Amino acid sequence: MTSQLNEDFRSGFACFVGRPNAGKSTLTNALVGQKVAITSSKPQTTRHAVRGIISRPDAQLVLIDTPGLSKPRSLLQERLNDLVYATWSEVDVIGVVFASNQHIGPGDEYLVKELSELPQRPRLMAISSKTDLVSPIRIAKQLTEIAELEDKFGITWEHVVPCSSMDMDQVDEVADALVSMLDVGPAWYPDGEVTDEPIETLVAELIREAALERVRDELPHSIAVEIDEMGLREGRPEDRPLLDIYASLVVERESQKPIMIGRGGEHIKQVGTQARRQVSALLGTPVHLDLKVKVIREWQRDPKALNRLGF
Repeated sequence: MTSQLNEDFRSGFACFVGRPNAGKSTLTNALVGQKVAITSSKPQTTRHAVRGIISRPDAQLVLIDTPGLSKPRSLLQERLNDLVYATWSEVDVIGVVFASNQHIGPGDEYLVKELSELPQRPRLMAISSKTDLVSPIRIAKQLTEIAELEDKFGITWEHVVPCSSMDMDQVDEVADALVSMLDVGPAWYPDGEVTDEPIETLVAELIREAALERVRDELPHSIAVEIDEMGLREGRPEDRPLLDIYASLVVERESQKPIMIGRGGEHIKQVGTQARRQVSALLGTPVHLDLKVKVIREWQRDPKALNRLGF
């Protein structure tokens, strides 16, 4: 932890919440300035409370990207929901993300209702995301719908900001709004640090992101990644390091295994190529990635399996 002498320096913790695929992870990455959270159009992409750190001359904001809150259909989803509620109790600010290309529906209202009933409610702001996908008229209509939630649930949005993470439109305004709601405090992390996620977790998530591409709709929930072994290869020159990573793509049923491998091993090769490129870019080191597929039956409902996989 570093100290700050500036009495006007603000610091604190904020989290983004919203329906699955509202754009929370993409916005987190845009604000941090590099990839710390994986993104995908598949549901239940985010499974950890990923911390992204934004350090500015006037403030340090720690962003926590949480899983989407949804009706639990497995022990895994129950644990993810518990993680969301626990995060709400620890942050100073909650940013509720509404995708501007979707109408505000029962899922959004359920989320706002849950926030309104918190015994100690953090400060709230609303974010209309993905504005690059819709017309100005549609954005204006959604901002009206967001404002109507205040009276309906007895809450107050301290800020309402439309933005596009893809175009970086008004992303700085989102950051400014979040910082304005923080109290004066010290910096909790050194300058230059963008996340406190363990390297193995980041690597596993990047592999899972690659695995989510081009898979059938029933598979995303069933995929997990386990890092079996990771370390620099011995005997390499210092100026030519190579990081060896041995990892397993975990699925729930034997019938899913050939889907993950693909015809002639094509799918797992594509996953390996994409993941290796992302991990190498993240760590700045050439990577040798060895992937295999294994089955842990009904792991989403098995407490021991969930513990083993880090949930």
